[in-house]
Order: sequence, then C-alpha cells, then structure tokens
Amino acid sequence: MQKKIDFLIIGSGLAGLSYALKVADYGKVCIISKSNLDESNTRYAQGGIASVTSEYDSYQKHIEDTLIAGGNISNKEVVEMVVSTAPARIKELIDLGTNFDKLPNGKYDLAKEGGHSEHRILHHKDITGQELIRSLIERVRTHKNIEIKEHFFAVDLITQHHFGKIVTRNTKNIECFGAYAMDMKNNNIETIISKITYIATGGIGNIYNVTTNPPIATGDGIAMAYRAKAKINNMEFVQFHPTALYNPKERPSFLITEAMRGFGAILKTKDGVEFMKKYDKRESLAPRDIVARSIDTEMKLTGDEYVHLDATSLNFSELLNHFPNIYKKCMDLDLDIAKKPIPVVPAAHYLCGGINVNLSGQTTIKNLYAGGESASTGLHGANRLASNSLLEAVVFAHNSAEETKKLIDSIKFNDKIKDWNDEGTKLPEEMILITQEYKELEQIMTNYVGIVRSNIRLKRALKRLEILFQETEDLYNKSVLSPDLCELRNSINVAFLVIKMAMKRKESIGLHFNIDYMN
Repeated sequence: MQKKIDFLIIGSGLAGLSYALKVADYGKVCIISKSNLDESNTRYAQGGIASVTSEYDSYQKHIEDTLIAGGNISNKEVVEMVVSTAPARIKELIDLGTNFDKLPNGKYDLAKEGGHSEHRILHHKDITGQELIRSLIERVRTHKNIEIKEHFFAVDLITQHHFGKIVTRNTKNIECFGAYAMDMKNNNIETIISKITYIATGGIGNIYNVTTNPPIATGDGIAMAYRAKAKINNMEFVQFHPTALYNPKERPSFLITEAMRGFGAILKTKDGVEFMKKYDKRESLAPRDIVARSIDTEMKLTGDEYVHLDATSLNFSELLNHFPNIYKKCMDLDLDIAKKPIPVVPAAHYLCGGINVNLSGQTTIKNLYAGGESASTGLHGANRLASNSLLEAVVFAHNSAEETKKLIDSIKFNDKIKDWNDEGTKLPEEMILITQEYKELEQIMTNYVGIVRSNIRLKRALKRLEILFQETEDLYNKSVLSPDLCELRNSINVAFLVIKMAMKRKESIGLHFNIDYMN
C-alpha cells in the first residue's frame, strides 16, 4: 500500500508537533507516532523552557551559561541564534494556549536550574512538558491538513538504495523519499512517499538500565538516519540526570526536576552530610554532568544505592505549589518530602548528539530534516544546559518550517518507490530472544558506557555489542518484522554509535568522562 504526502513527520513530541502546525498551511501533513500522540519525551519534561524574559537577564548571560555548560565546544553561532530568537518562539507557544505560571503581580514565575546564572525558566508547575503537549495537540487534531497515524512504527527511511542504486557513505547526493511504516495493529507495512521527511523521534535512554525516558525512546530516528548514510555526531555525550527517584521496581524512573534544587533542596549523603561543596563551588546547582559524577562518586565511596535530596527545610505551601506532581508521586510511595529527604540516583536522561543538522534543521540527506532530541544542532556541545532542550525543539522546528514551506512546491514525488520487500522471512522468532538481548544491551551500556568510562571498558563494550549486533541482524533478516525486533535493532545501532564516538574522543569533557584522560 502506497501513500503520498507533502510533509511526513516521524514522532509526536514538541519538535514534531511544532513543525506540523507551522507547515500545515502549505501542504498535506502526516504525523506517525508509534504510541499515542501524546506519548513522547516532551510529555515527561518537568522543569521548563529557558528564555530571557526579565529585565535583569540578558542574551549574553544565557549564551555564556550555555557555552560554559557545554564545555565550550558548542557551536557559538547556533547558541546565539537560539538564545536571541527564544522570546519570539515563547510568545508563539503562549499564543497557542500554553500556560506558564505567574506571580501575583502578573509577571512570570521564573525558576533557576543548574548552570544558569539567572532565574529564566518558564514552567507550568512541575509538568511543563505535559502542558506544552496539551496545547499543541488541541491545535494539531483540529487542523484540516494534518493526518495523524497513531501506533505506526517507522521501519526505515526510503532512499536511492531501495530502488537499485548503490549508495556509499561518502555520497553527498543521497535523497530521502519518505519511509516504510508498520501499522502496529496488523503488522502491515505501508509505503509513505513524501516530499519532506522530518525526524522527531526523541532520544535513546532505553539502551541503559536506569532511565527517565519512556519505553518508546529507543533511538529509532537516529538509527534509521544512520542506516540511510546520514552524518551522526556527538553520540558520546549522553546526559544522566542527577536526580531520579530511587525506586528499583519502576521503569522508567520518575524524574525529580532540577528546579527543586533551584528552589533550595540540598543534596546529602544517606547520613545527612552535604557533599557537593567538595566538587564544585556552585554546589547542588552545578551543571548536570558535574552533579551526576559527584553523586556517582559518593555512591561508590559509601556503597550506598542512592543519595538524598533534602527539601525538608523549605516552605511547605510553596513546595507543594511548585511541585505538586512530585509531592503526590512521593506520597503514593509513603514518602512525605516535607518531612523526609527523597532518595535519588542518576539516570540516563538526554542525548546531546544525534543526526547532524544545519541551522535550518537539514540533515546531510536531501529533503530529510530532524529536530528535537534526535538532532545534533550544535547547541548543547558536551553537556546540555538545563531547560535548553524544549527551547531548541521549537526554535529549530520553526527554522525547518521556514525553509521547507518555500521548497515544497518545487519538490516532485518519486514514482519509482517499491513497496516493502519481506521475501525470505518466516514466522516470528520467540520473544524471549529479543527480550534477553535487550537485557544484555542494557547491562553492557550501564556497566561499561555510563557516567564514568575507561578505554578498557569501552573496548569490552564494543566486543560484546558486536556479538549482539550480528545475532540481531540474523534475526532481522530471517523473521517477520515486529516493533520489538525493530526497536532492538535500532537500540543496538545507536549503542554502537555511542561506543565508537566515545572511543574516538581522547579527552574527558562534559558528559564524556574517561578516567584514562582525566584533566
């Protein structure tokens, strides 16, 4: 079955939905989501979105904070562009119906998070991402030019090699003509031919054992782009959020927003000793890479499975007003955060690398764009500054829309595309094979490619992953496709990229901390 569409959007987070609304008046749009439309990494974002909106803040301060957090390897041109255009993008979100918290005097209640020199985080309680998605979905569902396909899994991008042409990794003339997508209700694969394809599939958190990401975050877009020969970079920079709620029975881990530390909560050992002053003068509000490593070090020194985030000294009514979702979650676990500290651990949270894009979000493949966490824009460098990711998503979605809506009429549909070929496959293999290999992948990445790395750990990780890769490719080539098998294959692909790029970087910087290259 073939379908032709002007704009194909893979993923339904903030980047994908923002892009959809901006291009929908210029052509037919199809959004495919492998879960419900509202299930994305954006939905779980608690803290907020960073922007200069107060008289005491400045673009220069926000730029400097971003560059410092990123280890000074961020693309300065990108940083300046994102920061300076942020207020306009924030206004658009507000005009779409997004509600940000305000003070009694009518001004926005700006929070402060790690690495920020000023209060500049706009938020909606502690469920900012959920509020953003709500306001966008209401518009998306009612737009006459937007078709939504929920529970559709993008299997692969369509490029020249799908109709007989040989493509090498050095070829600069690769084009994207859409994607093959599986209807997860019946496992039928549709051929969606598009003029523009926009990848917004989120991150890779589920290659690790402990993550704040929802189960859908398996690196699908990045893996598809890599197989299509797109340039991928900075995959070694995986951000571990310092404070996820310690609850081994729950996956994904529940996030305890950094805004709580900005509000005054203090990191302590289980014995009640403050420890961050040993590691950084900014203490609990140091950038995330520093805080996560400090917690990891303390846990290794003490043998404890977690540390404490202590909010017991804070004003209870204000604590409840700012963090009602966190308070309720902890109370459901019989933990009153007004009286007891919160047990927290670092968890895989955000990928700073991904599909390489330019200022307009264009990848190295013609007519293929990417945004959100699946894209590597140059903004984050070696470490993302808190609350810059939602901002990055809307800024680059806007830039991509501005470019592609001008191009759309000049692009022709490709009529040579063939439907998906599953010749030679047989009945699905036992689910236990996929489940077991996924568990092995999580253990490899957690034990060898986590917060602290070494050359020998990376070599061992690569050796073990090569076995998993070959086993999974054999399974993929012989079996009828399933979403689980595709996710495993994609996760192994992105894990390979993380390891290879970590091995290539001969220094410790930001989120890539290798004990063999300590400064």
